[in-house]
Formats: sequence, structure tokens, C-alpha cells
Amino acid sequence: QVHLAEFGGGLVQAGGSLRLSCTASGGSVSGNAMGWFRQAPGQEREFVAAISWSGITTYYADSVKGRFTISRNSAQTTVYLEMNSLKSEDTAVYVCAARATPMASTHVAGYVYWGQGTQVTVSS
Repeated sequence: QVHLAEFGGGLVQAGGSLRLSCTASGGSVSGNAMGWFRQAPGQEREFVAAISWSGITTYYADSVKGRFTISRNSAQTTVYLEMNSLKSEDTAVYVCAARATPMASTHVAGYVYWGQGTQVTVSS
């Protein structure tokens, strides 16, 4: 059973930056596409970014395009989400997930492993 754990959340001022990381334990995600989702209070979980197993293909939500960057290390043990120019509307719990396939996707369906999430709060 793969367990995902997110790190790096916190409180930051608008315009600031944070770097989230997601590590896997109990199994390998080297052949899996990975994604980041977020959920704000009272709202549905929404897609943020995804990356293929190779790291070559990436997808972003329109709301974060140009500000966020998803990447994974060469050992494929950790996935990162670099967040720049943060806005108050980026405030949410950010959750890391792993797909059952190598291909990245923006859809929740197909993500089989989920972390507990890390809180990101952006003050205006």
C-alpha cells in the first residue's frame, strides 16, 4: 500500500512563494503519473497540476498556469509543486495523488493513492 505525505504548507503573504513536496512510502510511484489537487472550505476538490511518470508531460489548471510548476526528482520518489505569486484565492488544503497509470490527467478519476494534504494559507 502506497502512502503519500505532503510537506511545505504554511502561511504566506500574497505575492509570496511556497514549495510543496510529496513523498511516497510503502511502495514505489516511479511508474505513476502524479497530481496535485486542492480543496478550500465549502468548495469541491479541484485539479491544480499533474505530471507524467517521465516528467515530460505536465498539465495545469488555468488559475495557476504561469505561477505554479510541478516537477519530480530523477529518482521519482518525490513530486514538487513550486507556487509563486500566491493569491488569497490559492488558500486551500493541497493534496498529492498518484494515478494507476503513467499518463498524466486533470481528472480525479484514476488517481488511486491520496495523501492527507497540507494547508496553504495566503494572507492578503
